Amino acid sequence: MKSKTIYLIRHGETDFNRQGIVQGSGVDSELNEWGIAQAEAFFDAYQHVPFDKIYTSALRRTIQSVQGFIDLGIAHESHAGLNEISWGCREGQTPNTMDNAYYRDLVLSWRSGQVHVPCEEGESPVDVRTRQKPVVDLILSRPHERTVLVAMHGRAIRILLTLLFDEHLTEMDKYEHSNLCLYRLKYLYSEQKFVLETANDITHLLSLDIPHNS
Repeated sequence: MKSKTIYLIRHGETDFNRQGIVQGSGVDSELNEWGIAQAEAFFDAYQHVPFDKIYTSALRRTIQSVQGFIDLGIAHESHAGLNEISWGCREGQTPNTMDNAYYRDLVLSWRSGQVHVPCEEGESPVDVRTRQKPVVDLILSRPHERTVLVAMHGRAIRILLTLLFDEHLTEMDKYEHSNLCLYRLKYLYSEQKFVLETANDITHLLSLDIPHNS
């Protein structure tokens, strides 16, 4: 049976993650020291996997998260369609009490079915899934790439997984994620469906010392 295995990871930690600042697609931040350590730990654990291709978003934090594999000479493509959701005018700002309430109410509205509602000056979950689908179709159109590594972002991963499993977007928050977590999936071409093998796996990070906030 012909299949494709997808290793889907979230990027490593950035200083914005550490500070609770929303990045979205408009803030092209870099990994911090801990994020680099996470990326190196993931590389150490999975460098033996024969990846045929690496796909990342167009943002630096995803590319840096798989740099070790790129340095091995594995072919790499970046696609803006895999970027994080645009959180609009609140990107890059330290959340205050009003912002936190805004995000809470927005996510609750999405869970209630209002998935066409965008962030202020940003995107809706429907917008994100619409731009993700052509990239998914591209990846699936290449069956000769039997094993691929995809590096993305937290909210974007939640949205993507509902697309891959043909679920309503109201289901996206059931997919938990943390920095440099792994979802492993298999696509069965004969059945045209995805199978989830591993979810939010961080066992490759357990050897790292817990970082201390400075």
